[in-house]
Amino acid sequence: MNGMPEQVLITEVLLRDGLQIEPVTVPTEDKLRLAYGFLEAGLTSLEIGSFVHPDKVPQLADTDRLAAELCAGESASLHTLVFNERGARRALDAGARHVRLIVSASDGHSQANAGVPIRQALERLRPAAELLTRAKVQLEATIATAFVCPFDGETPPRRVVETAHRLADLGICALHLGDTIGAASPWHIRRTVTAVQAELYDMPLGLHLHNTYGMASANAWEALQLGIRRFDAALGGVGGCPFAPGAAGNIATDDLVNLCHHAGIATGIDVDRLVALREELHALLGRKLDSSLAAVPAAPAPLRATGVRG
Repeated sequence: MNGMPEQVLITEVLLRDGLQIEPVTVPTEDKLRLAYGFLEAGLTSLEIGSFVHPDKVPQLADTDRLAAELCAGESASLHTLVFNERGARRALDAGARHVRLIVSASDGHSQANAGVPIRQALERLRPAAELLTRAKVQLEATIATAFVCPFDGETPPRRVVETAHRLADLGICALHLGDTIGAASPWHIRRTVTAVQAELYDMPLGLHLHNTYGMASANAWEALQLGIRRFDAALGGVGGCPFAPGAAGNIATDDLVNLCHHAGIATGIDVDRLVALREELHALLGRKLDSSLAAVPAAPAPLRATGVRG
């Protein structure tokens, strides 16, 4: 399905992917304040954490508390990541109603990220999916290293399609393709997205982009032309995968909103509030942020619009 969308859904992933490799551990109270700020800014989808062992990713050790606090008065889609049945049970205990399953499309990254090859990672997702489905939790999924793997090189589109079919069989309602190390080009995006669209044409697709080589905005533009309506992004362009050598920050929420609004694509995001949140994040992390807009004193006028076509 090609053609520019009139509106896109941006999932803010700062609280999970954005903070998971930061040397500074942001206190839970500050994470909650950021989360509520995102909701007030008009974001309707947040990724708030991951149910992994705290020894592996200590920055996400408070995911249970975040989920319990935020999901209690849920007014948006608040996603947590799950790798296995144990994580699924923790998600349910915390009151999560939206969960993303995650698996790699390359064995090298799967071994580094999940500790097992793809086949075993998919097998252990099944009981997790069954448990969550019985509890009427909405399931989405992300395929990591869908374009390039730091260990195995370029990921064949056929491998991504096969993985997508396996995830679809688990009952997911949306699928996200991850450029985990930010090494994809628009050519990679078109090649793999069209391959998945050709076989899973009823499955809503999204992209999870990183900006390691400065290609994230170009890749997002290519995806928009393919009709992609869902994107993950992190305010200020922070983030990266601790199990993918060389991975840099996510596509920046502020830069992606700027791109969409200039193209007349609605996001529903209040940009003045987004700018204020970026300044707060800068103070919390104590470092220069990576988004292009973080380097300028104010958002340009077109960015302040809602992006609705005139």
